[in-house]
Amino acid sequence: MTPFISICIPSYKRIDYLKRLLDSIAIQGYKQYEVVVSDDSPGSEVAELCIAYKEKFLLRYFHNDKPLGTPENWNEAIRHAKGEWIKIMHDDDWFAANDSLEEFATAIESSPAIDFFFSAYNNVYEQENNRIQIVQLGKSDELKLKKDSLRLFKRNYIGNPSCTLFRKKENFLFDNRFKWVVDFEFYMRYLRSSDNEFCYIDKPLINASLNSSQVTSAVFRDPKVEIPENHLLLEKEGYSILRNVLVYDYFWRSYRNLGIKDKKQVAENGFTGFIGPVLEKMIEWQKNIPGKLLFVGPISKSLMLLHYILYGSKIPAVKN
Repeated sequence: MTPFISICIPSYKRIDYLKRLLDSIAIQGYKQYEVVVSDDSPGSEVAELCIAYKEKFLLRYFHNDKPLGTPENWNEAIRHAKGEWIKIMHDDDWFAANDSLEEFATAIESSPAIDFFFSAYNNVYEQENNRIQIVQLGKSDELKLKKDSLRLFKRNYIGNPSCTLFRKKENFLFDNRFKWVVDFEFYMRYLRSSDNEFCYIDKPLINASLNSSQVTSAVFRDPKVEIPENHLLLEKEGYSILRNVLVYDYFWRSYRNLGIKDKKQVAENGFTGFIGPVLEKMIEWQKNIPGKLLFVGPISKSLMLLHYILYGSKIPAVKN
């Protein structure tokens, strides 16, 4: 029988985490799924663990002779998927309850025209005695996100890919040039392909692990990662999106937090493409603002808005 949902797991070494995830899959009441494991590990530990679960559910294991890394290992799992729906699960995340997958499947049944679903989730801070923080999407933000996916520049309201379920579309994959913005770049692109329609499930269905071994922890506030990715994303989306004040504020905060005081630093950190006169002026402004003031929230926000009025609001819109 062809599975309805493919649970796609990109894995690398962490078998204790992976076992927790596989255990949470084994107890799911909903059974019309397959599990696809795409393994970047150099050894056989993940393969051996997967063998132990093949009698519990349909599991297909694939080893990558050459490690693919993030996010290409995610894409490889998707390529192997046979289901109509893709449920990415990072190997250190797990289902919050035994009816989590059923909740996703029920949502599909209730909204058959929708291609993209995501749920509330629990952040689990493993270095803080597994402290749990429930993350939900407010109704106001849900409505605003449906009007404009660029709101994801303000905050990733969707969460990491483990919180999502989406219809498999041919050649629709994560952009392997990104690591830092890879998830919300994919979300914006996918939502546009689906007329910005989505279904949000206001129940924590996923436990999202926060731990020191994650890629996001390794690249956080690393200008050699964030600077080229942010500018590449802008290049990909089009310079005119800076007319959106949330996008403008995103770049203001990025330059501030990464200490970019000269446009030469952008090139030094790996991006040699078009910066644009408005962003160059933004960098010049921040260079001349005392650091103590720049990090005072209300002052920084006011200065950003002033800069936006003077420069950002005048960026030409793209003509349809």
